[in-house]
Amino acid sequence: MKESMMENTLMETLGMEVITAEPTIVQIRMPVDKRTHQPMGFLHGGASVALAESAASMGAYLNIDPQKQQVFGVEINANHIKSIRSGHVIGTATPAHLGKNTMVWEIKIMNEKDELISLSRCTIGVVPVKK
Repeated sequence: MKESMMENTLMETLGMEVITAEPTIVQIRMPVDKRTHQPMGFLHGGASVALAESAASMGAYLNIDPQKQQVFGVEINANHIKSIRSGHVIGTATPAHLGKNTMVWEIKIMNEKDELISLSRCTIGVVPVKK
């Protein structure tokens, strides 16, 4: 995955950094700071969901032919398990299903102590590139 693809995106705005980008695992690190806090000073659930969908979408992209196909998030859910105020979280996405028209990814977001912060499942649609 090209770093330039993250320029001028939500991923860049939230300070996300790609650690691993392979067809069967994507890991993205995100800071827990003023960019990702909710008003009470904890990691915003929406930031966690943005991290989860970013990792799933990147994984899906690595499983298609980008000359012929494009991927889009169709559905995402998240269970926020534990709160965090500072440091970093790492979202790890792994495929549960890699189909022709849809993919389903599971995303675990962990803190630096390897504790589960959030668990998500994201469905990705695979569509032909319009010419």
